[in-house]
Amino acid sequence: MTMLMTMADTYRNPVYPDVFADPFVLRHEGMYYAYGTAPGGADGREIPVLRSNDLVHWESLGHALAPTGATQFWAPEVASHAGRFYMYYSSGGGVHEGVDHRLRVAVAEHPAGPFVDYGKLLVPDQPFSIDAHPFRDLDGQWYLYYCVDFLEEEGDHRVGTGIVVDRLLDMTTLAGAARVVVRPHHDWHVFLKDRTMYGATYDWHTVEGASVLVHEGKYYCFYSGGAWERENYGVSWVVADHPLGPWRRPDGGPEAVLMRTPASGELLGPGHNSFTMGPDGQTWIVYHAWDPGQTARRMCIDRLAWEGERPVTKGPTWTEQPAPAR
Repeated sequence: MTMLMTMADTYRNPVYPDVFADPFVLRHEGMYYAYGTAPGGADGREIPVLRSNDLVHWESLGHALAPTGATQFWAPEVASHAGRFYMYYSSGGGVHEGVDHRLRVAVAEHPAGPFVDYGKLLVPDQPFSIDAHPFRDLDGQWYLYYCVDFLEEEGDHRVGTGIVVDRLLDMTTLAGAARVVVRPHHDWHVFLKDRTMYGATYDWHTVEGASVLVHEGKYYCFYSGGAWERENYGVSWVVADHPLGPWRRPDGGPEAVLMRTPASGELLGPGHNSFTMGPDGQTWIVYHAWDPGQTARRMCIDRLAWEGERPVTKGPTWTEQPAPAR
């Protein structure tokens, strides 16, 4: 397919018509590469990869991850470091979807791949780990944010999936000293009541899909809460003065949410976002949302702005919007 080089004046969500959940966008040498959760390719590769020059027109480059033997692949994110590219993803292959996923890393010489699995579990002491987010601080230190399960209530923390962070000693090795970033703590974070997990039954809550931005010297960890297949899914954040925390919640209580399903129902369950700088120099939030019939989670984009220390966006939008301009 030939890349569409004409810059659009407007765009309308979704910006890609096919299944593309958990979208992550890497900006590299003036181009954008998107990776997401979607079915594998006929050639046995996994993890679809797209390319764009404007965040609006996308072409498929096929699938980026060489076959690994697993059957389920979730939420890839890619970091560029020292001339190589590192794809962090979770995979599993058990009978019960979502209970055996473990974090892995694959390496490539080009953002389109092929990425070859490095052959190690990133968090070997956890039975479940997903949604890795690599973050490079201004001093060059890399960190990895990811999700694990918590089976004990603590304060107002609920049982369920939460986000932790650890330093990367190198691009394939964690320090092994993970710290809690955010655990589910609101009613809207509910994933499923009376869920059977680890041999017991819980009212399960979830926060997942970390993505970190620095704004005026503070670190904002955005997360998605709730059930990914229902309308309560949405995006909120916590904030800290250092990548390792301690993290605090924003003012505004449970309504301090960046995005959630609009009243019209045109886009359902917006979330699992990443951020990228557009060709206009502005920050864009990239996320998925269901169509009204819930046939597919598709990639959407909207501008992110700030009102003081508070992030704001018009998203999720589904009408014509001004496109990123050079």
